[in-house]
Amino acid sequence: MLYYLGGLLTQYFGPARLLQSYTVLIVLALYSGFLIVRYAMPHFYKFMPHDRGREFTVNAEAAKGKPTGSGVFFITVFVLLSVLIVPLDWFKVTVLVLTWLMMLTGYLDDRSTLSWGEYRKAILDLIISVTASALLALYLSRNDADGKIYFWLPFLTHKISVAPWLFVLISTIMLWTSVNTTNCTDGVDGLSSTLVLIALLVIGVVFYFILGHKDIAAYLLVPHLNDGAGWAVMTFCLAGVLMGYLWHNAFPSKALMGDAGSRALGFYIGLCVMISGNPFMILATSSIIFVNGGMGLMKVFLKRFFHISIFANIRFPLHDHMRVNHGWSPTQVLIKFMMLQLLITLAVIGILFKIR
Repeated sequence: MLYYLGGLLTQYFGPARLLQSYTVLIVLALYSGFLIVRYAMPHFYKFMPHDRGREFTVNAEAAKGKPTGSGVFFITVFVLLSVLIVPLDWFKVTVLVLTWLMMLTGYLDDRSTLSWGEYRKAILDLIISVTASALLALYLSRNDADGKIYFWLPFLTHKISVAPWLFVLISTIMLWTSVNTTNCTDGVDGLSSTLVLIALLVIGVVFYFILGHKDIAAYLLVPHLNDGAGWAVMTFCLAGVLMGYLWHNAFPSKALMGDAGSRALGFYIGLCVMISGNPFMILATSSIIFVNGGMGLMKVFLKRFFHISIFANIRFPLHDHMRVNHGWSPTQVLIKFMMLQLLITLAVIGILFKIR
């Protein structure tokens, strides 16, 4: 809205042209998101459900009674700020709606006295993921000159055409996995939100400085994303509201994001990875999240459906194993997992963009 308003006002007030600067919009989105959530969220604690002891929480008893489901607040702020600040097209509006719906499914579960259960949530995740993937396939094909969908992959100079059905399948798996691994990582104060914040900042930088910049993209032999700057504004907006939440969730936490926050954040990260055109980008953004939560999901899946036992001596999520078996404190878990993710991110970004 501000972007288009700036265009209308420029002829009457010259400085209004700054509202059409993506750099200015990123700053507005990041700082306003942080400040609104930082100062406004505590006033909504009384309206939020209270934690009954989370399944993967390090100190479940300490978490009981704290406001949970705060994702309903900061994701809603993200959506409203995006409408105000981000230059929107039909697919960005769709992303905002689906992200909010993913948040809503988690929030309703947070509020429910009885858990919705794994299968009900998995089906809802699948429905939203398939819908998002199909619409993303349509969006990407319409934005390409020859109407095709392409991936650019590590170690290959040229992009590869992908059949729409295969793209939808890969995207659905990516989104579903990102949602559930991010949800499983939400068990130590500040852990999930810090790792997701790193992911969002990496994605935002890639969108704005690499994929969204025609000359840099051409130099690095990667496809130019025409609206990369617009996606960067939206991504930094979500990073800002997440910073505001993390202010209250740093150990010891005062409020918990619940499924309402973790599921929406995982969905958005997975979607941005697919928009980037390289599924391996998930390694740069969420390697630790995938290992921490994903290996546990695989362990349960193989045991439940195929009676195959793997990692019998390792507790999952992995942050629980490090706490119980290695005596790490919540702060140690947070700092060490964060450092590992940063090390992996730098290495993977170097591989993806330079070894081509």
